[in-house]
Amino acid sequence: MKKLAGIVLLVSLAVAVAACSGGGEQGGTTTTRNTTNSAAANTGTSASPVGAASSNGADSPGGGAANSDAPASVRAALPDAQSITTQHKDISDSQVASIEKETGTKVADKDHHSYLAFSTAGGTRKQTGAATLVKANGKELVVIYESRNGVPYIREVRAEGIPQAFLDQFKGKGHDDKFEVGGDLKTGGADDATARAAAAAIRQDAVIMQTLYGGKHSH
Repeated sequence: MKKLAGIVLLVSLAVAVAACSGGGEQGGTTTTRNTTNSAAANTGTSASPVGAASSNGADSPGGGAANSDAPASVRAALPDAQSITTQHKDISDSQVASIEKETGTKVADKDHHSYLAFSTAGGTRKQTGAATLVKANGKELVVIYESRNGVPYIREVRAEGIPQAFLDQFKGKGHDDKFEVGGDLKTGGADDATARAAAAAIRQDAVIMQTLYGGKHSH
C-alpha cells in the first residue's frame, strides 16, 4: 500500500513539473515575440523613405539662383536661372595690354568675375546667359550677356540711379562697338560724367568678355 502511494506521488510530481516547464516556455516565447514585433514596429516608424527627395526647392524653375555667392542684383537680373555659377578668370599681362590699348582704359583688376546662368529642360542642362558687375562714377551696373555664334553681346544693363533710357542703348552691343557718348550713345537723361564713366566701364567689360570667352569671328 505504501509502495502504491509512493508511485502515485511520483507521477503527480512529474505531471506538475511538466506543466510548469511548458508554461514557462510558452511565456518566454510570447515575450520574445512581443519584443521582436515592437522593435520591428519602431524601426518601420523611424526609418526614412527610400529615395526621399529634398524639398528645399533650390533648383526649382523660376525660384532664383541656387548659388548664394551671386549678389542679389545678379540673381534679380537672371530670374529664369535655376543655378548660377561664379566664374573667376585671370587676365594675363598680354591680354591686359591688348584690352587697355583697344579701350583706352586701365584694367583695375586682373581677376575677372562673371556669373553664368544655367537651366535644365528635358533633362539637358544648358547655359542661358551670363552677367558681370561693373562700377562707374560710384554706381554699380549689372551687365547681362547672351551668346551669338560664340560671341558675347549685351542683352541688358541694369543699375540703380541711372535712367533706363540711357541703359537701354547698350542692348545688342558687342566688343566691336564704340560705346561713345555723343556718337553711338546719348546721355538719355543721365548726367554727362556718369554716362561717360558707364560707357567706358561697360565697353571695357565687353572687350574682356570677348577676350576671355568669345570665339573667333570676322569683323
